[in-house]
Amino acid sequence: MPHAQLPMPNSQISIYTQKEQGEQWLRRYRGCLPVFACVLGFTETGLIPGISAAGRTSEDRKYTACADAEFLYYGPEHKAQYPLPPLAAGASPVLISRAVFESLKIPVHLFNAGLPQTPAVPLIDLGGAPAKCLSGGAAMEITTLHHLFEQGLFWGERLATNIQQGYLIVGECVVGGTTTALAILTGLGIDAAGKVNSSHPVCNHAQKWALVQAGLEKMKGSRGQRAGSKQQNEIFQSQIQNSVDPLQLVAAVGDPMQAVVAGMAIAASRSCGVMLAGGTQMLAVYALMSAIAQAYALSWQSEAVVVGTTRWVAEDPTGATVDLALNLGKNSLTPSGETPPLLATHLSFADSRYPQLRAYEQGFVKEGMGAGAACIAAHLSQDWQQNQLLAAIEAQLERLSTALN
Repeated sequence: MPHAQLPMPNSQISIYTQKEQGEQWLRRYRGCLPVFACVLGFTETGLIPGISAAGRTSEDRKYTACADAEFLYYGPEHKAQYPLPPLAAGASPVLISRAVFESLKIPVHLFNAGLPQTPAVPLIDLGGAPAKCLSGGAAMEITTLHHLFEQGLFWGERLATNIQQGYLIVGECVVGGTTTALAILTGLGIDAAGKVNSSHPVCNHAQKWALVQAGLEKMKGSRGQRAGSKQQNEIFQSQIQNSVDPLQLVAAVGDPMQAVVAGMAIAASRSCGVMLAGGTQMLAVYALMSAIAQAYALSWQSEAVVVGTTRWVAEDPTGATVDLALNLGKNSLTPSGETPPLLATHLSFADSRYPQLRAYEQGFVKEGMGAGAACIAAHLSQDWQQNQLLAAIEAQLERLSTALN
């Protein structure tokens, strides 16, 4: 059965889990403007044919993060060094984010956690490195992961210090990131198989799961057991979670964004609200935050953190986002059993005059670059309704089309 959505009174935001906590968070930050931090990363997992629709070809997907960052920062009239890549269907979600952040003058901070090339945009380089494909079980060096996590803690505290009344939105751009998210969730003992999202209209669960199995088996060596039945899957997860350090898990099968955002959100939560901008990827980060805080005895305020996304993710019929969010509270590595409030914007493109946007209603793209959280921020701070959001987003696409012609 689908989970009932719980709309806020007179709002365009639904709360799918932790209703009371989510309502308190929304009341606390109504009328406030956020600061946006976007962490860019790369995993060679994203180059596997068919793994992602965030770029038509593997070559296109190498530059997706650079292109999105450039568009977010400069807008549609800028002659881009890295143009937005062609998609099989739809348009980049950065159009949504840019429309809101430009209109509301929301500060944007871009962070390079590990890209193959440097984006042509002002950003903060965190000294990371791209991840190898997770299927090898050795995606990154553990020293790099510790460095990235420390950088996340530093910047989370620094950004939060300058936020007086508002909150911090932390977004991401990692092509192939829902697959690394599945690996992290599974490695933490969370039942996530068949529940994650993707940029495809029908999620490629089997392809993702095969890669995750391979990576976790190699990480554990001879102790790994290939999962098959539910009972085998439980044994497989138990073997992984009983001995793994959460940062070692990310080094083995994750991507560079995950450690940075986990550190950033842990630190920022101590003094301001945090919205993790995304679906599956940010649920994995939330689980990672909880596991890291437990493993390293770090303080954080879980009640200050929510996950914000689009309804295309929250209600994806080929995933199970709400079930996945609820499963986070069943993780034995986080005995406090935190499940985050999962929020989503009601934004619809059903009546858009642009087929690239209407493609979202067929399940393409869904989310990215903080798109859902940006819309939630517009609802919260300015009480933007559907027609205002749609007009602002279509204006971005129209300006881009004019600039390209």
